[in-house]
Parts: sequence; C-alpha cells; structure tokens
Amino acid sequence: MKMRVAPTLARIFALVLAFGTAGTASAQTAADAKWPDKPIHIIVPLPAGSAADVMARLIGQNLSKRLGQPVIIDNRSGASGVIGSDAVAKSAPDGYTLGVATSTTHITAPVLNAKMPYDAAKDFTMIAIVGESPYVLVARPDLPAKTVAEMVALAKAKPGTLSYSSVGNASQARLLGELFSSLTGVKLNHIPYKTSTHAVIDLVEGRIDMQFGIVGSSLALIRQGKLRALATTTARRTQDLPDVPTMAEAGVPGFVSSLMFALVAPAGIPAPIVKRLNHDVVEIMALPEVKRALASQAIEATSSTPEQATERFAKEIGSWKSLAIKAGLRSQ
Repeated sequence: MKMRVAPTLARIFALVLAFGTAGTASAQTAADAKWPDKPIHIIVPLPAGSAADVMARLIGQNLSKRLGQPVIIDNRSGASGVIGSDAVAKSAPDGYTLGVATSTTHITAPVLNAKMPYDAAKDFTMIAIVGESPYVLVARPDLPAKTVAEMVALAKAKPGTLSYSSVGNASQARLLGELFSSLTGVKLNHIPYKTSTHAVIDLVEGRIDMQFGIVGSSLALIRQGKLRALATTTARRTQDLPDVPTMAEAGVPGFVSSLMFALVAPAGIPAPIVKRLNHDVVEIMALPEVKRALASQAIEATSSTPEQATERFAKEIGSWKSLAIKAGLRSQ
C-alpha cells in the first residue's frame, strides 16, 4: 500500500508544482504584454544640462511617442554618477526604471574604486550603446609645446614637472593620463579636482599644463584660443576639430578611447521588454534630428544590440583594469 501511495503523492506534487510554475509564467507573460501601462523613469546620474542629461531627454521624448506613456527624466547626481547608477541597480526590474550609464559610472569607477555599491557587470542589463564622444588632449596656450611630440620631449626633459588635471582619482581622465604616460614613457604629475569647472579655470590660467577633456566642453575654449588642442583620442578625426590629429597620427599608436553612453536597466528585466526597448532605441538613434542634436554636443549617435553593449563594456573594464594594476593605482 505504501509503495502505491508514494508515487501518487509524488505525481500530485509534480502537478501542483507544474501548475504553479505555469501560472507564474502566464502572469509574467501577461505583465510583459501590457507593458508599459504607466510612466517610465530614466535616471540620469549627472546634473541637468550634462551630456548624459541631453542624451536621456532626446531618448525619453522619442520613447514616449513610441510607447504611449510619459518618460520622466530623474536627475540624481553625486559621487561622479555612482549615486544615480546605484539607484538604477536597486530598482525593480519591471521596465519602468531605466538609466543612463557612462564610461565613468560603469568602467572607470569600478576599476578604480574597490568599494562600489553596485556591480557594474552583474547588477544591470544593457539595452544599447547610444553615443560616443571623443576626448581631446588640450594644453595651456603658453605651454612651449605645440604638438604631442614636442610635449613628450618636454616631459622627458623635465620628468614629473608637467601636470595634468582630472575631476578625481576615479575619473576616466585620470586613466587617460596614465595610458598616455604608459605609451610614451613620460612621467606626469596628476592633479585631481573636485569639479571640471575649477580644473578648466586653472588650465586656462596656466596653473595646470594639460588635461584630457571632452570635446563638447572644450570646443569653445579651443576656438577662442584659450586652450591648445594637441590630439583627439578616437580612431578617426572628429568633425568638430578636423585639423587636430588623432593620437595615432600624432605619434602615439594604440591610444584610442572615448566617453561612451548607454541605456541600461536593472538586472532581471524581462527579455521581451529588453527586445522592445532595444528596437525602439536603435531607431531613435538613427533619426536625423537626434543625430544633429547630439552632434551639437560633439557626441556621435550610435546603437548596438544588448549583447554588443555588454561585451564592449566588459572588454573596456578588462583593459583599464590591466592598466590600473600596471600603474599601481589604488582603489579610493
């Protein structure tokens, strides 16, 4: 009798489990099917008016038209973008909270900061890379070096005396300075600042020798003659500075980097929602008016699959981590 009861109970248990799982799956499918039925928030980890903010608002306006729901931009700046990014990571993975990730929040900060509140690789789902902006190596106008080669020669003649600024020890500009030193064999003096505004003021007034700045924020000062552009950091010349060579053209092959922007969601967001968002975002980034608006900020509109975005960010983290270890940079 016992031998008959056990299999029967086992079968009943299996059926209950199967029905329960099917019910959960059906409920999830139904929820995915009616998404979105309320406003969507895009958390921007940087202040209003920043490049990331401009990016989010362009995407949000166009997503709202396509999805039929308001898209609310939520600026949560602080700690170089870590505060806002952490808010995204800890949000419900239901498709109603998205975020803008940058090279700083999802590559540089994890590489240089051992006490991050989130795991950049595990706590997010990449939707797409949506833009890239080159950096430009700029120098104070009275620096006795008009080219990268002359600046390298000057740095080698006076090791440790030439200085470059960044917006903190965990900034991408800091890593770019270390990459430059590694590839050219020079020793530069890193000066971290709390804000980019103070760093630029000291550069223009001659208290700092050089810095790696975003083209969009450096362009006006370059055109006014207050900063001298020596080289850009992408593989090809930027249309905003067509007469400025790339690092490779200036004699530093292997120096290629940019500030990336991506749309992300919390880890665990349903795959159908990821697919829908990626489809819409790819089409949005191809719109002529979006491309023009970003180009005015010296940002190139791009797009990718979620898989390509994940792979690109992971590769960048690996490369920069190797450099940080080689340079002996300590987590802050």
